[in-house]
Amino acid sequence: MQLQFLGATGTVTGSKYLLRHQGASLMVDCGLFQGYKQLRLRNWQPLPVAANDIDAMVLTHAHIDHSGYLPLLVRQGFRGKVFCTPATRDLCGIMLPDSAHLQEEEADFANRHGFSKHKPAQPLYTEADASQALKLLHPVDTGESWQPVRGLKATLTPSGHMLGSAFVHIEGGGRSILFSGDLGRPNDLVLRPPERMEGADYLVVESTYGDRLHEPVDVLAQLAQVIRRTAARAGVLLIPAFAVGRAQTLMHCIAQLKRDGAIPDLPVYLNSPMAADATQLYWRYRAQHRLDEQACSSMCHAAHIVNTPDESRELNTRRGPMIIIAASGMATGGRVVHHLAAFAPDWRTTILLTSFQAGGTRGAALANGARSLRIHGEDVPVRAEVAMLGNLSGHADADEMLGWLRGFTRPPLRTFITHGEPPAADALRQRIERELRWVCEVPEYLGQATLD
Repeated sequence: MQLQFLGATGTVTGSKYLLRHQGASLMVDCGLFQGYKQLRLRNWQPLPVAANDIDAMVLTHAHIDHSGYLPLLVRQGFRGKVFCTPATRDLCGIMLPDSAHLQEEEADFANRHGFSKHKPAQPLYTEADASQALKLLHPVDTGESWQPVRGLKATLTPSGHMLGSAFVHIEGGGRSILFSGDLGRPNDLVLRPPERMEGADYLVVESTYGDRLHEPVDVLAQLAQVIRRTAARAGVLLIPAFAVGRAQTLMHCIAQLKRDGAIPDLPVYLNSPMAADATQLYWRYRAQHRLDEQACSSMCHAAHIVNTPDESRELNTRRGPMIIIAASGMATGGRVVHHLAAFAPDWRTTILLTSFQAGGTRGAALANGARSLRIHGEDVPVRAEVAMLGNLSGHADADEMLGWLRGFTRPPLRTFITHGEPPAADALRQRIERELRWVCEVPEYLGQATLD
């Protein structure tokens, strides 16, 4: 087998791996690059393999940095089957059209307001492209083995990162390789923990939090403090949140805090139709999370759903106290960007970051203390309080990753550390080498490895 790294090297985005075996090509994940401009430009560059030469694909989960390049690959000529869990299929049915819609909407906005350097600005792909991509999705249950391409057998196992997320174990030619995708947490507030794995000859493991630990704090108490503090100054609590996963966890927490009387009964707005649609899937896939029927109902009814662009714009004319949860989680696009332009200049506002912020994103700039943000061609001052709630992350931290790896019954021959910024990836490499004595490496972009 030959493995090539087409993304998620030196960054937490753009996950794409190409596995070649006996003349067949299998892609694992197909994500968009996000963050720094030099990374985003890769989305516009051709892959080193022709789209119609890729025979099939397996998705670990539906997040856009793992699935969002698929419509573009289909436009380029890919026609193979895309295997994933049923929940990933259903979430992609929400997320890929939304990703396309946002790109079309932002290109149109740029053209109408004249701030793009491109004349005219074009979306990376369209809703029609996303619709074609969804026709290729083929759901496979976890624990069920199948043959994605000749000579290879694949199995999906729940990874606890989001609904439908899975580890991908592939066997062929007497060798095996395991792709972690994004590794979930053992004590997530909503999701069930990642399952233990026996291991494989080769391992590709993520390293988003490879150089840090999640704070040992009471997330509910910390969130309650932020809400009460913002409400006391009649401010807006603006929470950039990933529409699938983080938004639902936040609504679960807010519902619980209101039930316990720990926060005032503020109006809560979920400004993401995609997040609203995804929330309904928590009913369909209740076996994959910890919430009972009452808790699931409370979460689903914790916020008023903002559906239309007009409703979204009207929110910007209101004043607090209120809570707005809006995508995207790193403030790279979507409705939250318009809310930042409206509310970031107000000292009464709190902007609450609840997830990893990749370098080059507006979220990372806020986390690093930026006093202005570049939004739609203008510099918007940031006078708002910026708070962080890192313990809500859906990614395992360094100790949790090592704990999962220690469950392997045999060490891999080689471990490839990906999906992390350079300090995090190298820190995890050092810990695995030192504590587990495994052979590790941090691959380069477009690098290749022979798995013999």
